[in-house]
Amino acid sequence: MPIPEDVSLVAGGVIAGLGYADVHVMFGVGMAGVLIGDATMFMIGRLFGERVLSWRFVAKLLTPERYCAVQDKFARYGNRLMFIARFLPGLRSAIFLTAGMTRRVPFWRFLLLDGLAALISVPAWVYLGYFGAYNRDWLMTWIGRGQVGILAIIGLIGLVLLFSYFKRRRAERCAKRDC
Repeated sequence: MPIPEDVSLVAGGVIAGLGYADVHVMFGVGMAGVLIGDATMFMIGRLFGERVLSWRFVAKLLTPERYCAVQDKFARYGNRLMFIARFLPGLRSAIFLTAGMTRRVPFWRFLLLDGLAALISVPAWVYLGYFGAYNRDWLMTWIGRGQVGILAIIGLIGLVLLFSYFKRRRAERCAKRDC
């Protein structure tokens, strides 16, 4: 069953924090798992090309609109997108599949950029679980703050989009009336 890797990484840190494993080994295992999973998505796209868009599980993940949007982002942002994708859970798989399908990114560059980004995210999640293993209140506080922060950012983006929508709509109405 596929589960978000962040949950697995925090769980690995908690296991290490409780004394059942070494935290540094857990970090290494987590890095290997993340890179193997990401490389698998990339290679599926590379080997099967656009045929994967007709597969049921891929069609749900990578709609035609999302595929076009990701291609546009590749054209605009290039390698930066490969690095940033590690921090975008909802788009990560779509970006990695598209990177493989479009063949714009060589495998070694993909692995390098993804690996550098994973060197930030993987230890953060593993060590968060490790330090929070015996201090559940502290761990839940930080997880809650993260959730509140994410919700606040989403809310702010929503307000900006709503404001720009009404501003554009008002400008269109004004243009029709020759204000």
